[in-house]
Amino acid sequence: MMRTRGNCRRLKTLGTSVRYVNHLLQYTATKDTLCCTVPHIYFPRFGEESMDRVLRWMEKEEIPEDAAILDIGTGNGVLLVELAKSGYTNLTGIDYSAASVKLARSVLQTEDFSNVEVKEVDFLSCSGELRGFDVCIDKGTFDAISLNPENTEEGKACYIQSLRGALKEEGLFVITSCNWTKEQLLQMFNQGFDFVKELPTPHFQFGGKTGNSVTAIIFKRLH
Repeated sequence: MMRTRGNCRRLKTLGTSVRYVNHLLQYTATKDTLCCTVPHIYFPRFGEESMDRVLRWMEKEEIPEDAAILDIGTGNGVLLVELAKSGYTNLTGIDYSAASVKLARSVLQTEDFSNVEVKEVDFLSCSGELRGFDVCIDKGTFDAISLNPENTEEGKACYIQSLRGALKEEGLFVITSCNWTKEQLLQMFNQGFDFVKELPTPHFQFGGKTGNSVTAIIFKRLH
């Protein structure tokens, strides 16, 4: 996951890195992927169901196996493993945490997918380093930026700028969020992106009203 600049980010980065180091030590000792299969420490509800939802959509839409796919905030790299097992061959994962990158590489190597590229990159650097992707997948990073109490609007604007730079024209963006509704995401990504579809997610009822526990949206990058 990524965070915006400043003291708040440095403190959260330290905490996240410690958690990833602990996961790395546990994984190294056991070689048990179950010890680190929670795709994001900050967002535990994003588990196998969310990954399966994205993979089912990619299969249904017949995303080519050689499509360039970017996992934004790869965490432990488990999504990259599942994509590789599904036959996708042009995969890249990025994370701002060095410990996360090391963990993801270890998991991928154990699963015999050491050819998958994992980079230590801050997506909010707006450096233009990431380009030419057919599909970008976010399973919690944008939520993390939105929860940062400092420079939230700047962080979201920089995220969208980096996303536009990373995607090819008419490239697809898959975002899963536990913080934002469909309407809110449509508003935030209304510049330079077109709504494609909403993926079905679990519903809940409370006080006579129905809602979604998570939101999963597909966008297309415009000109």
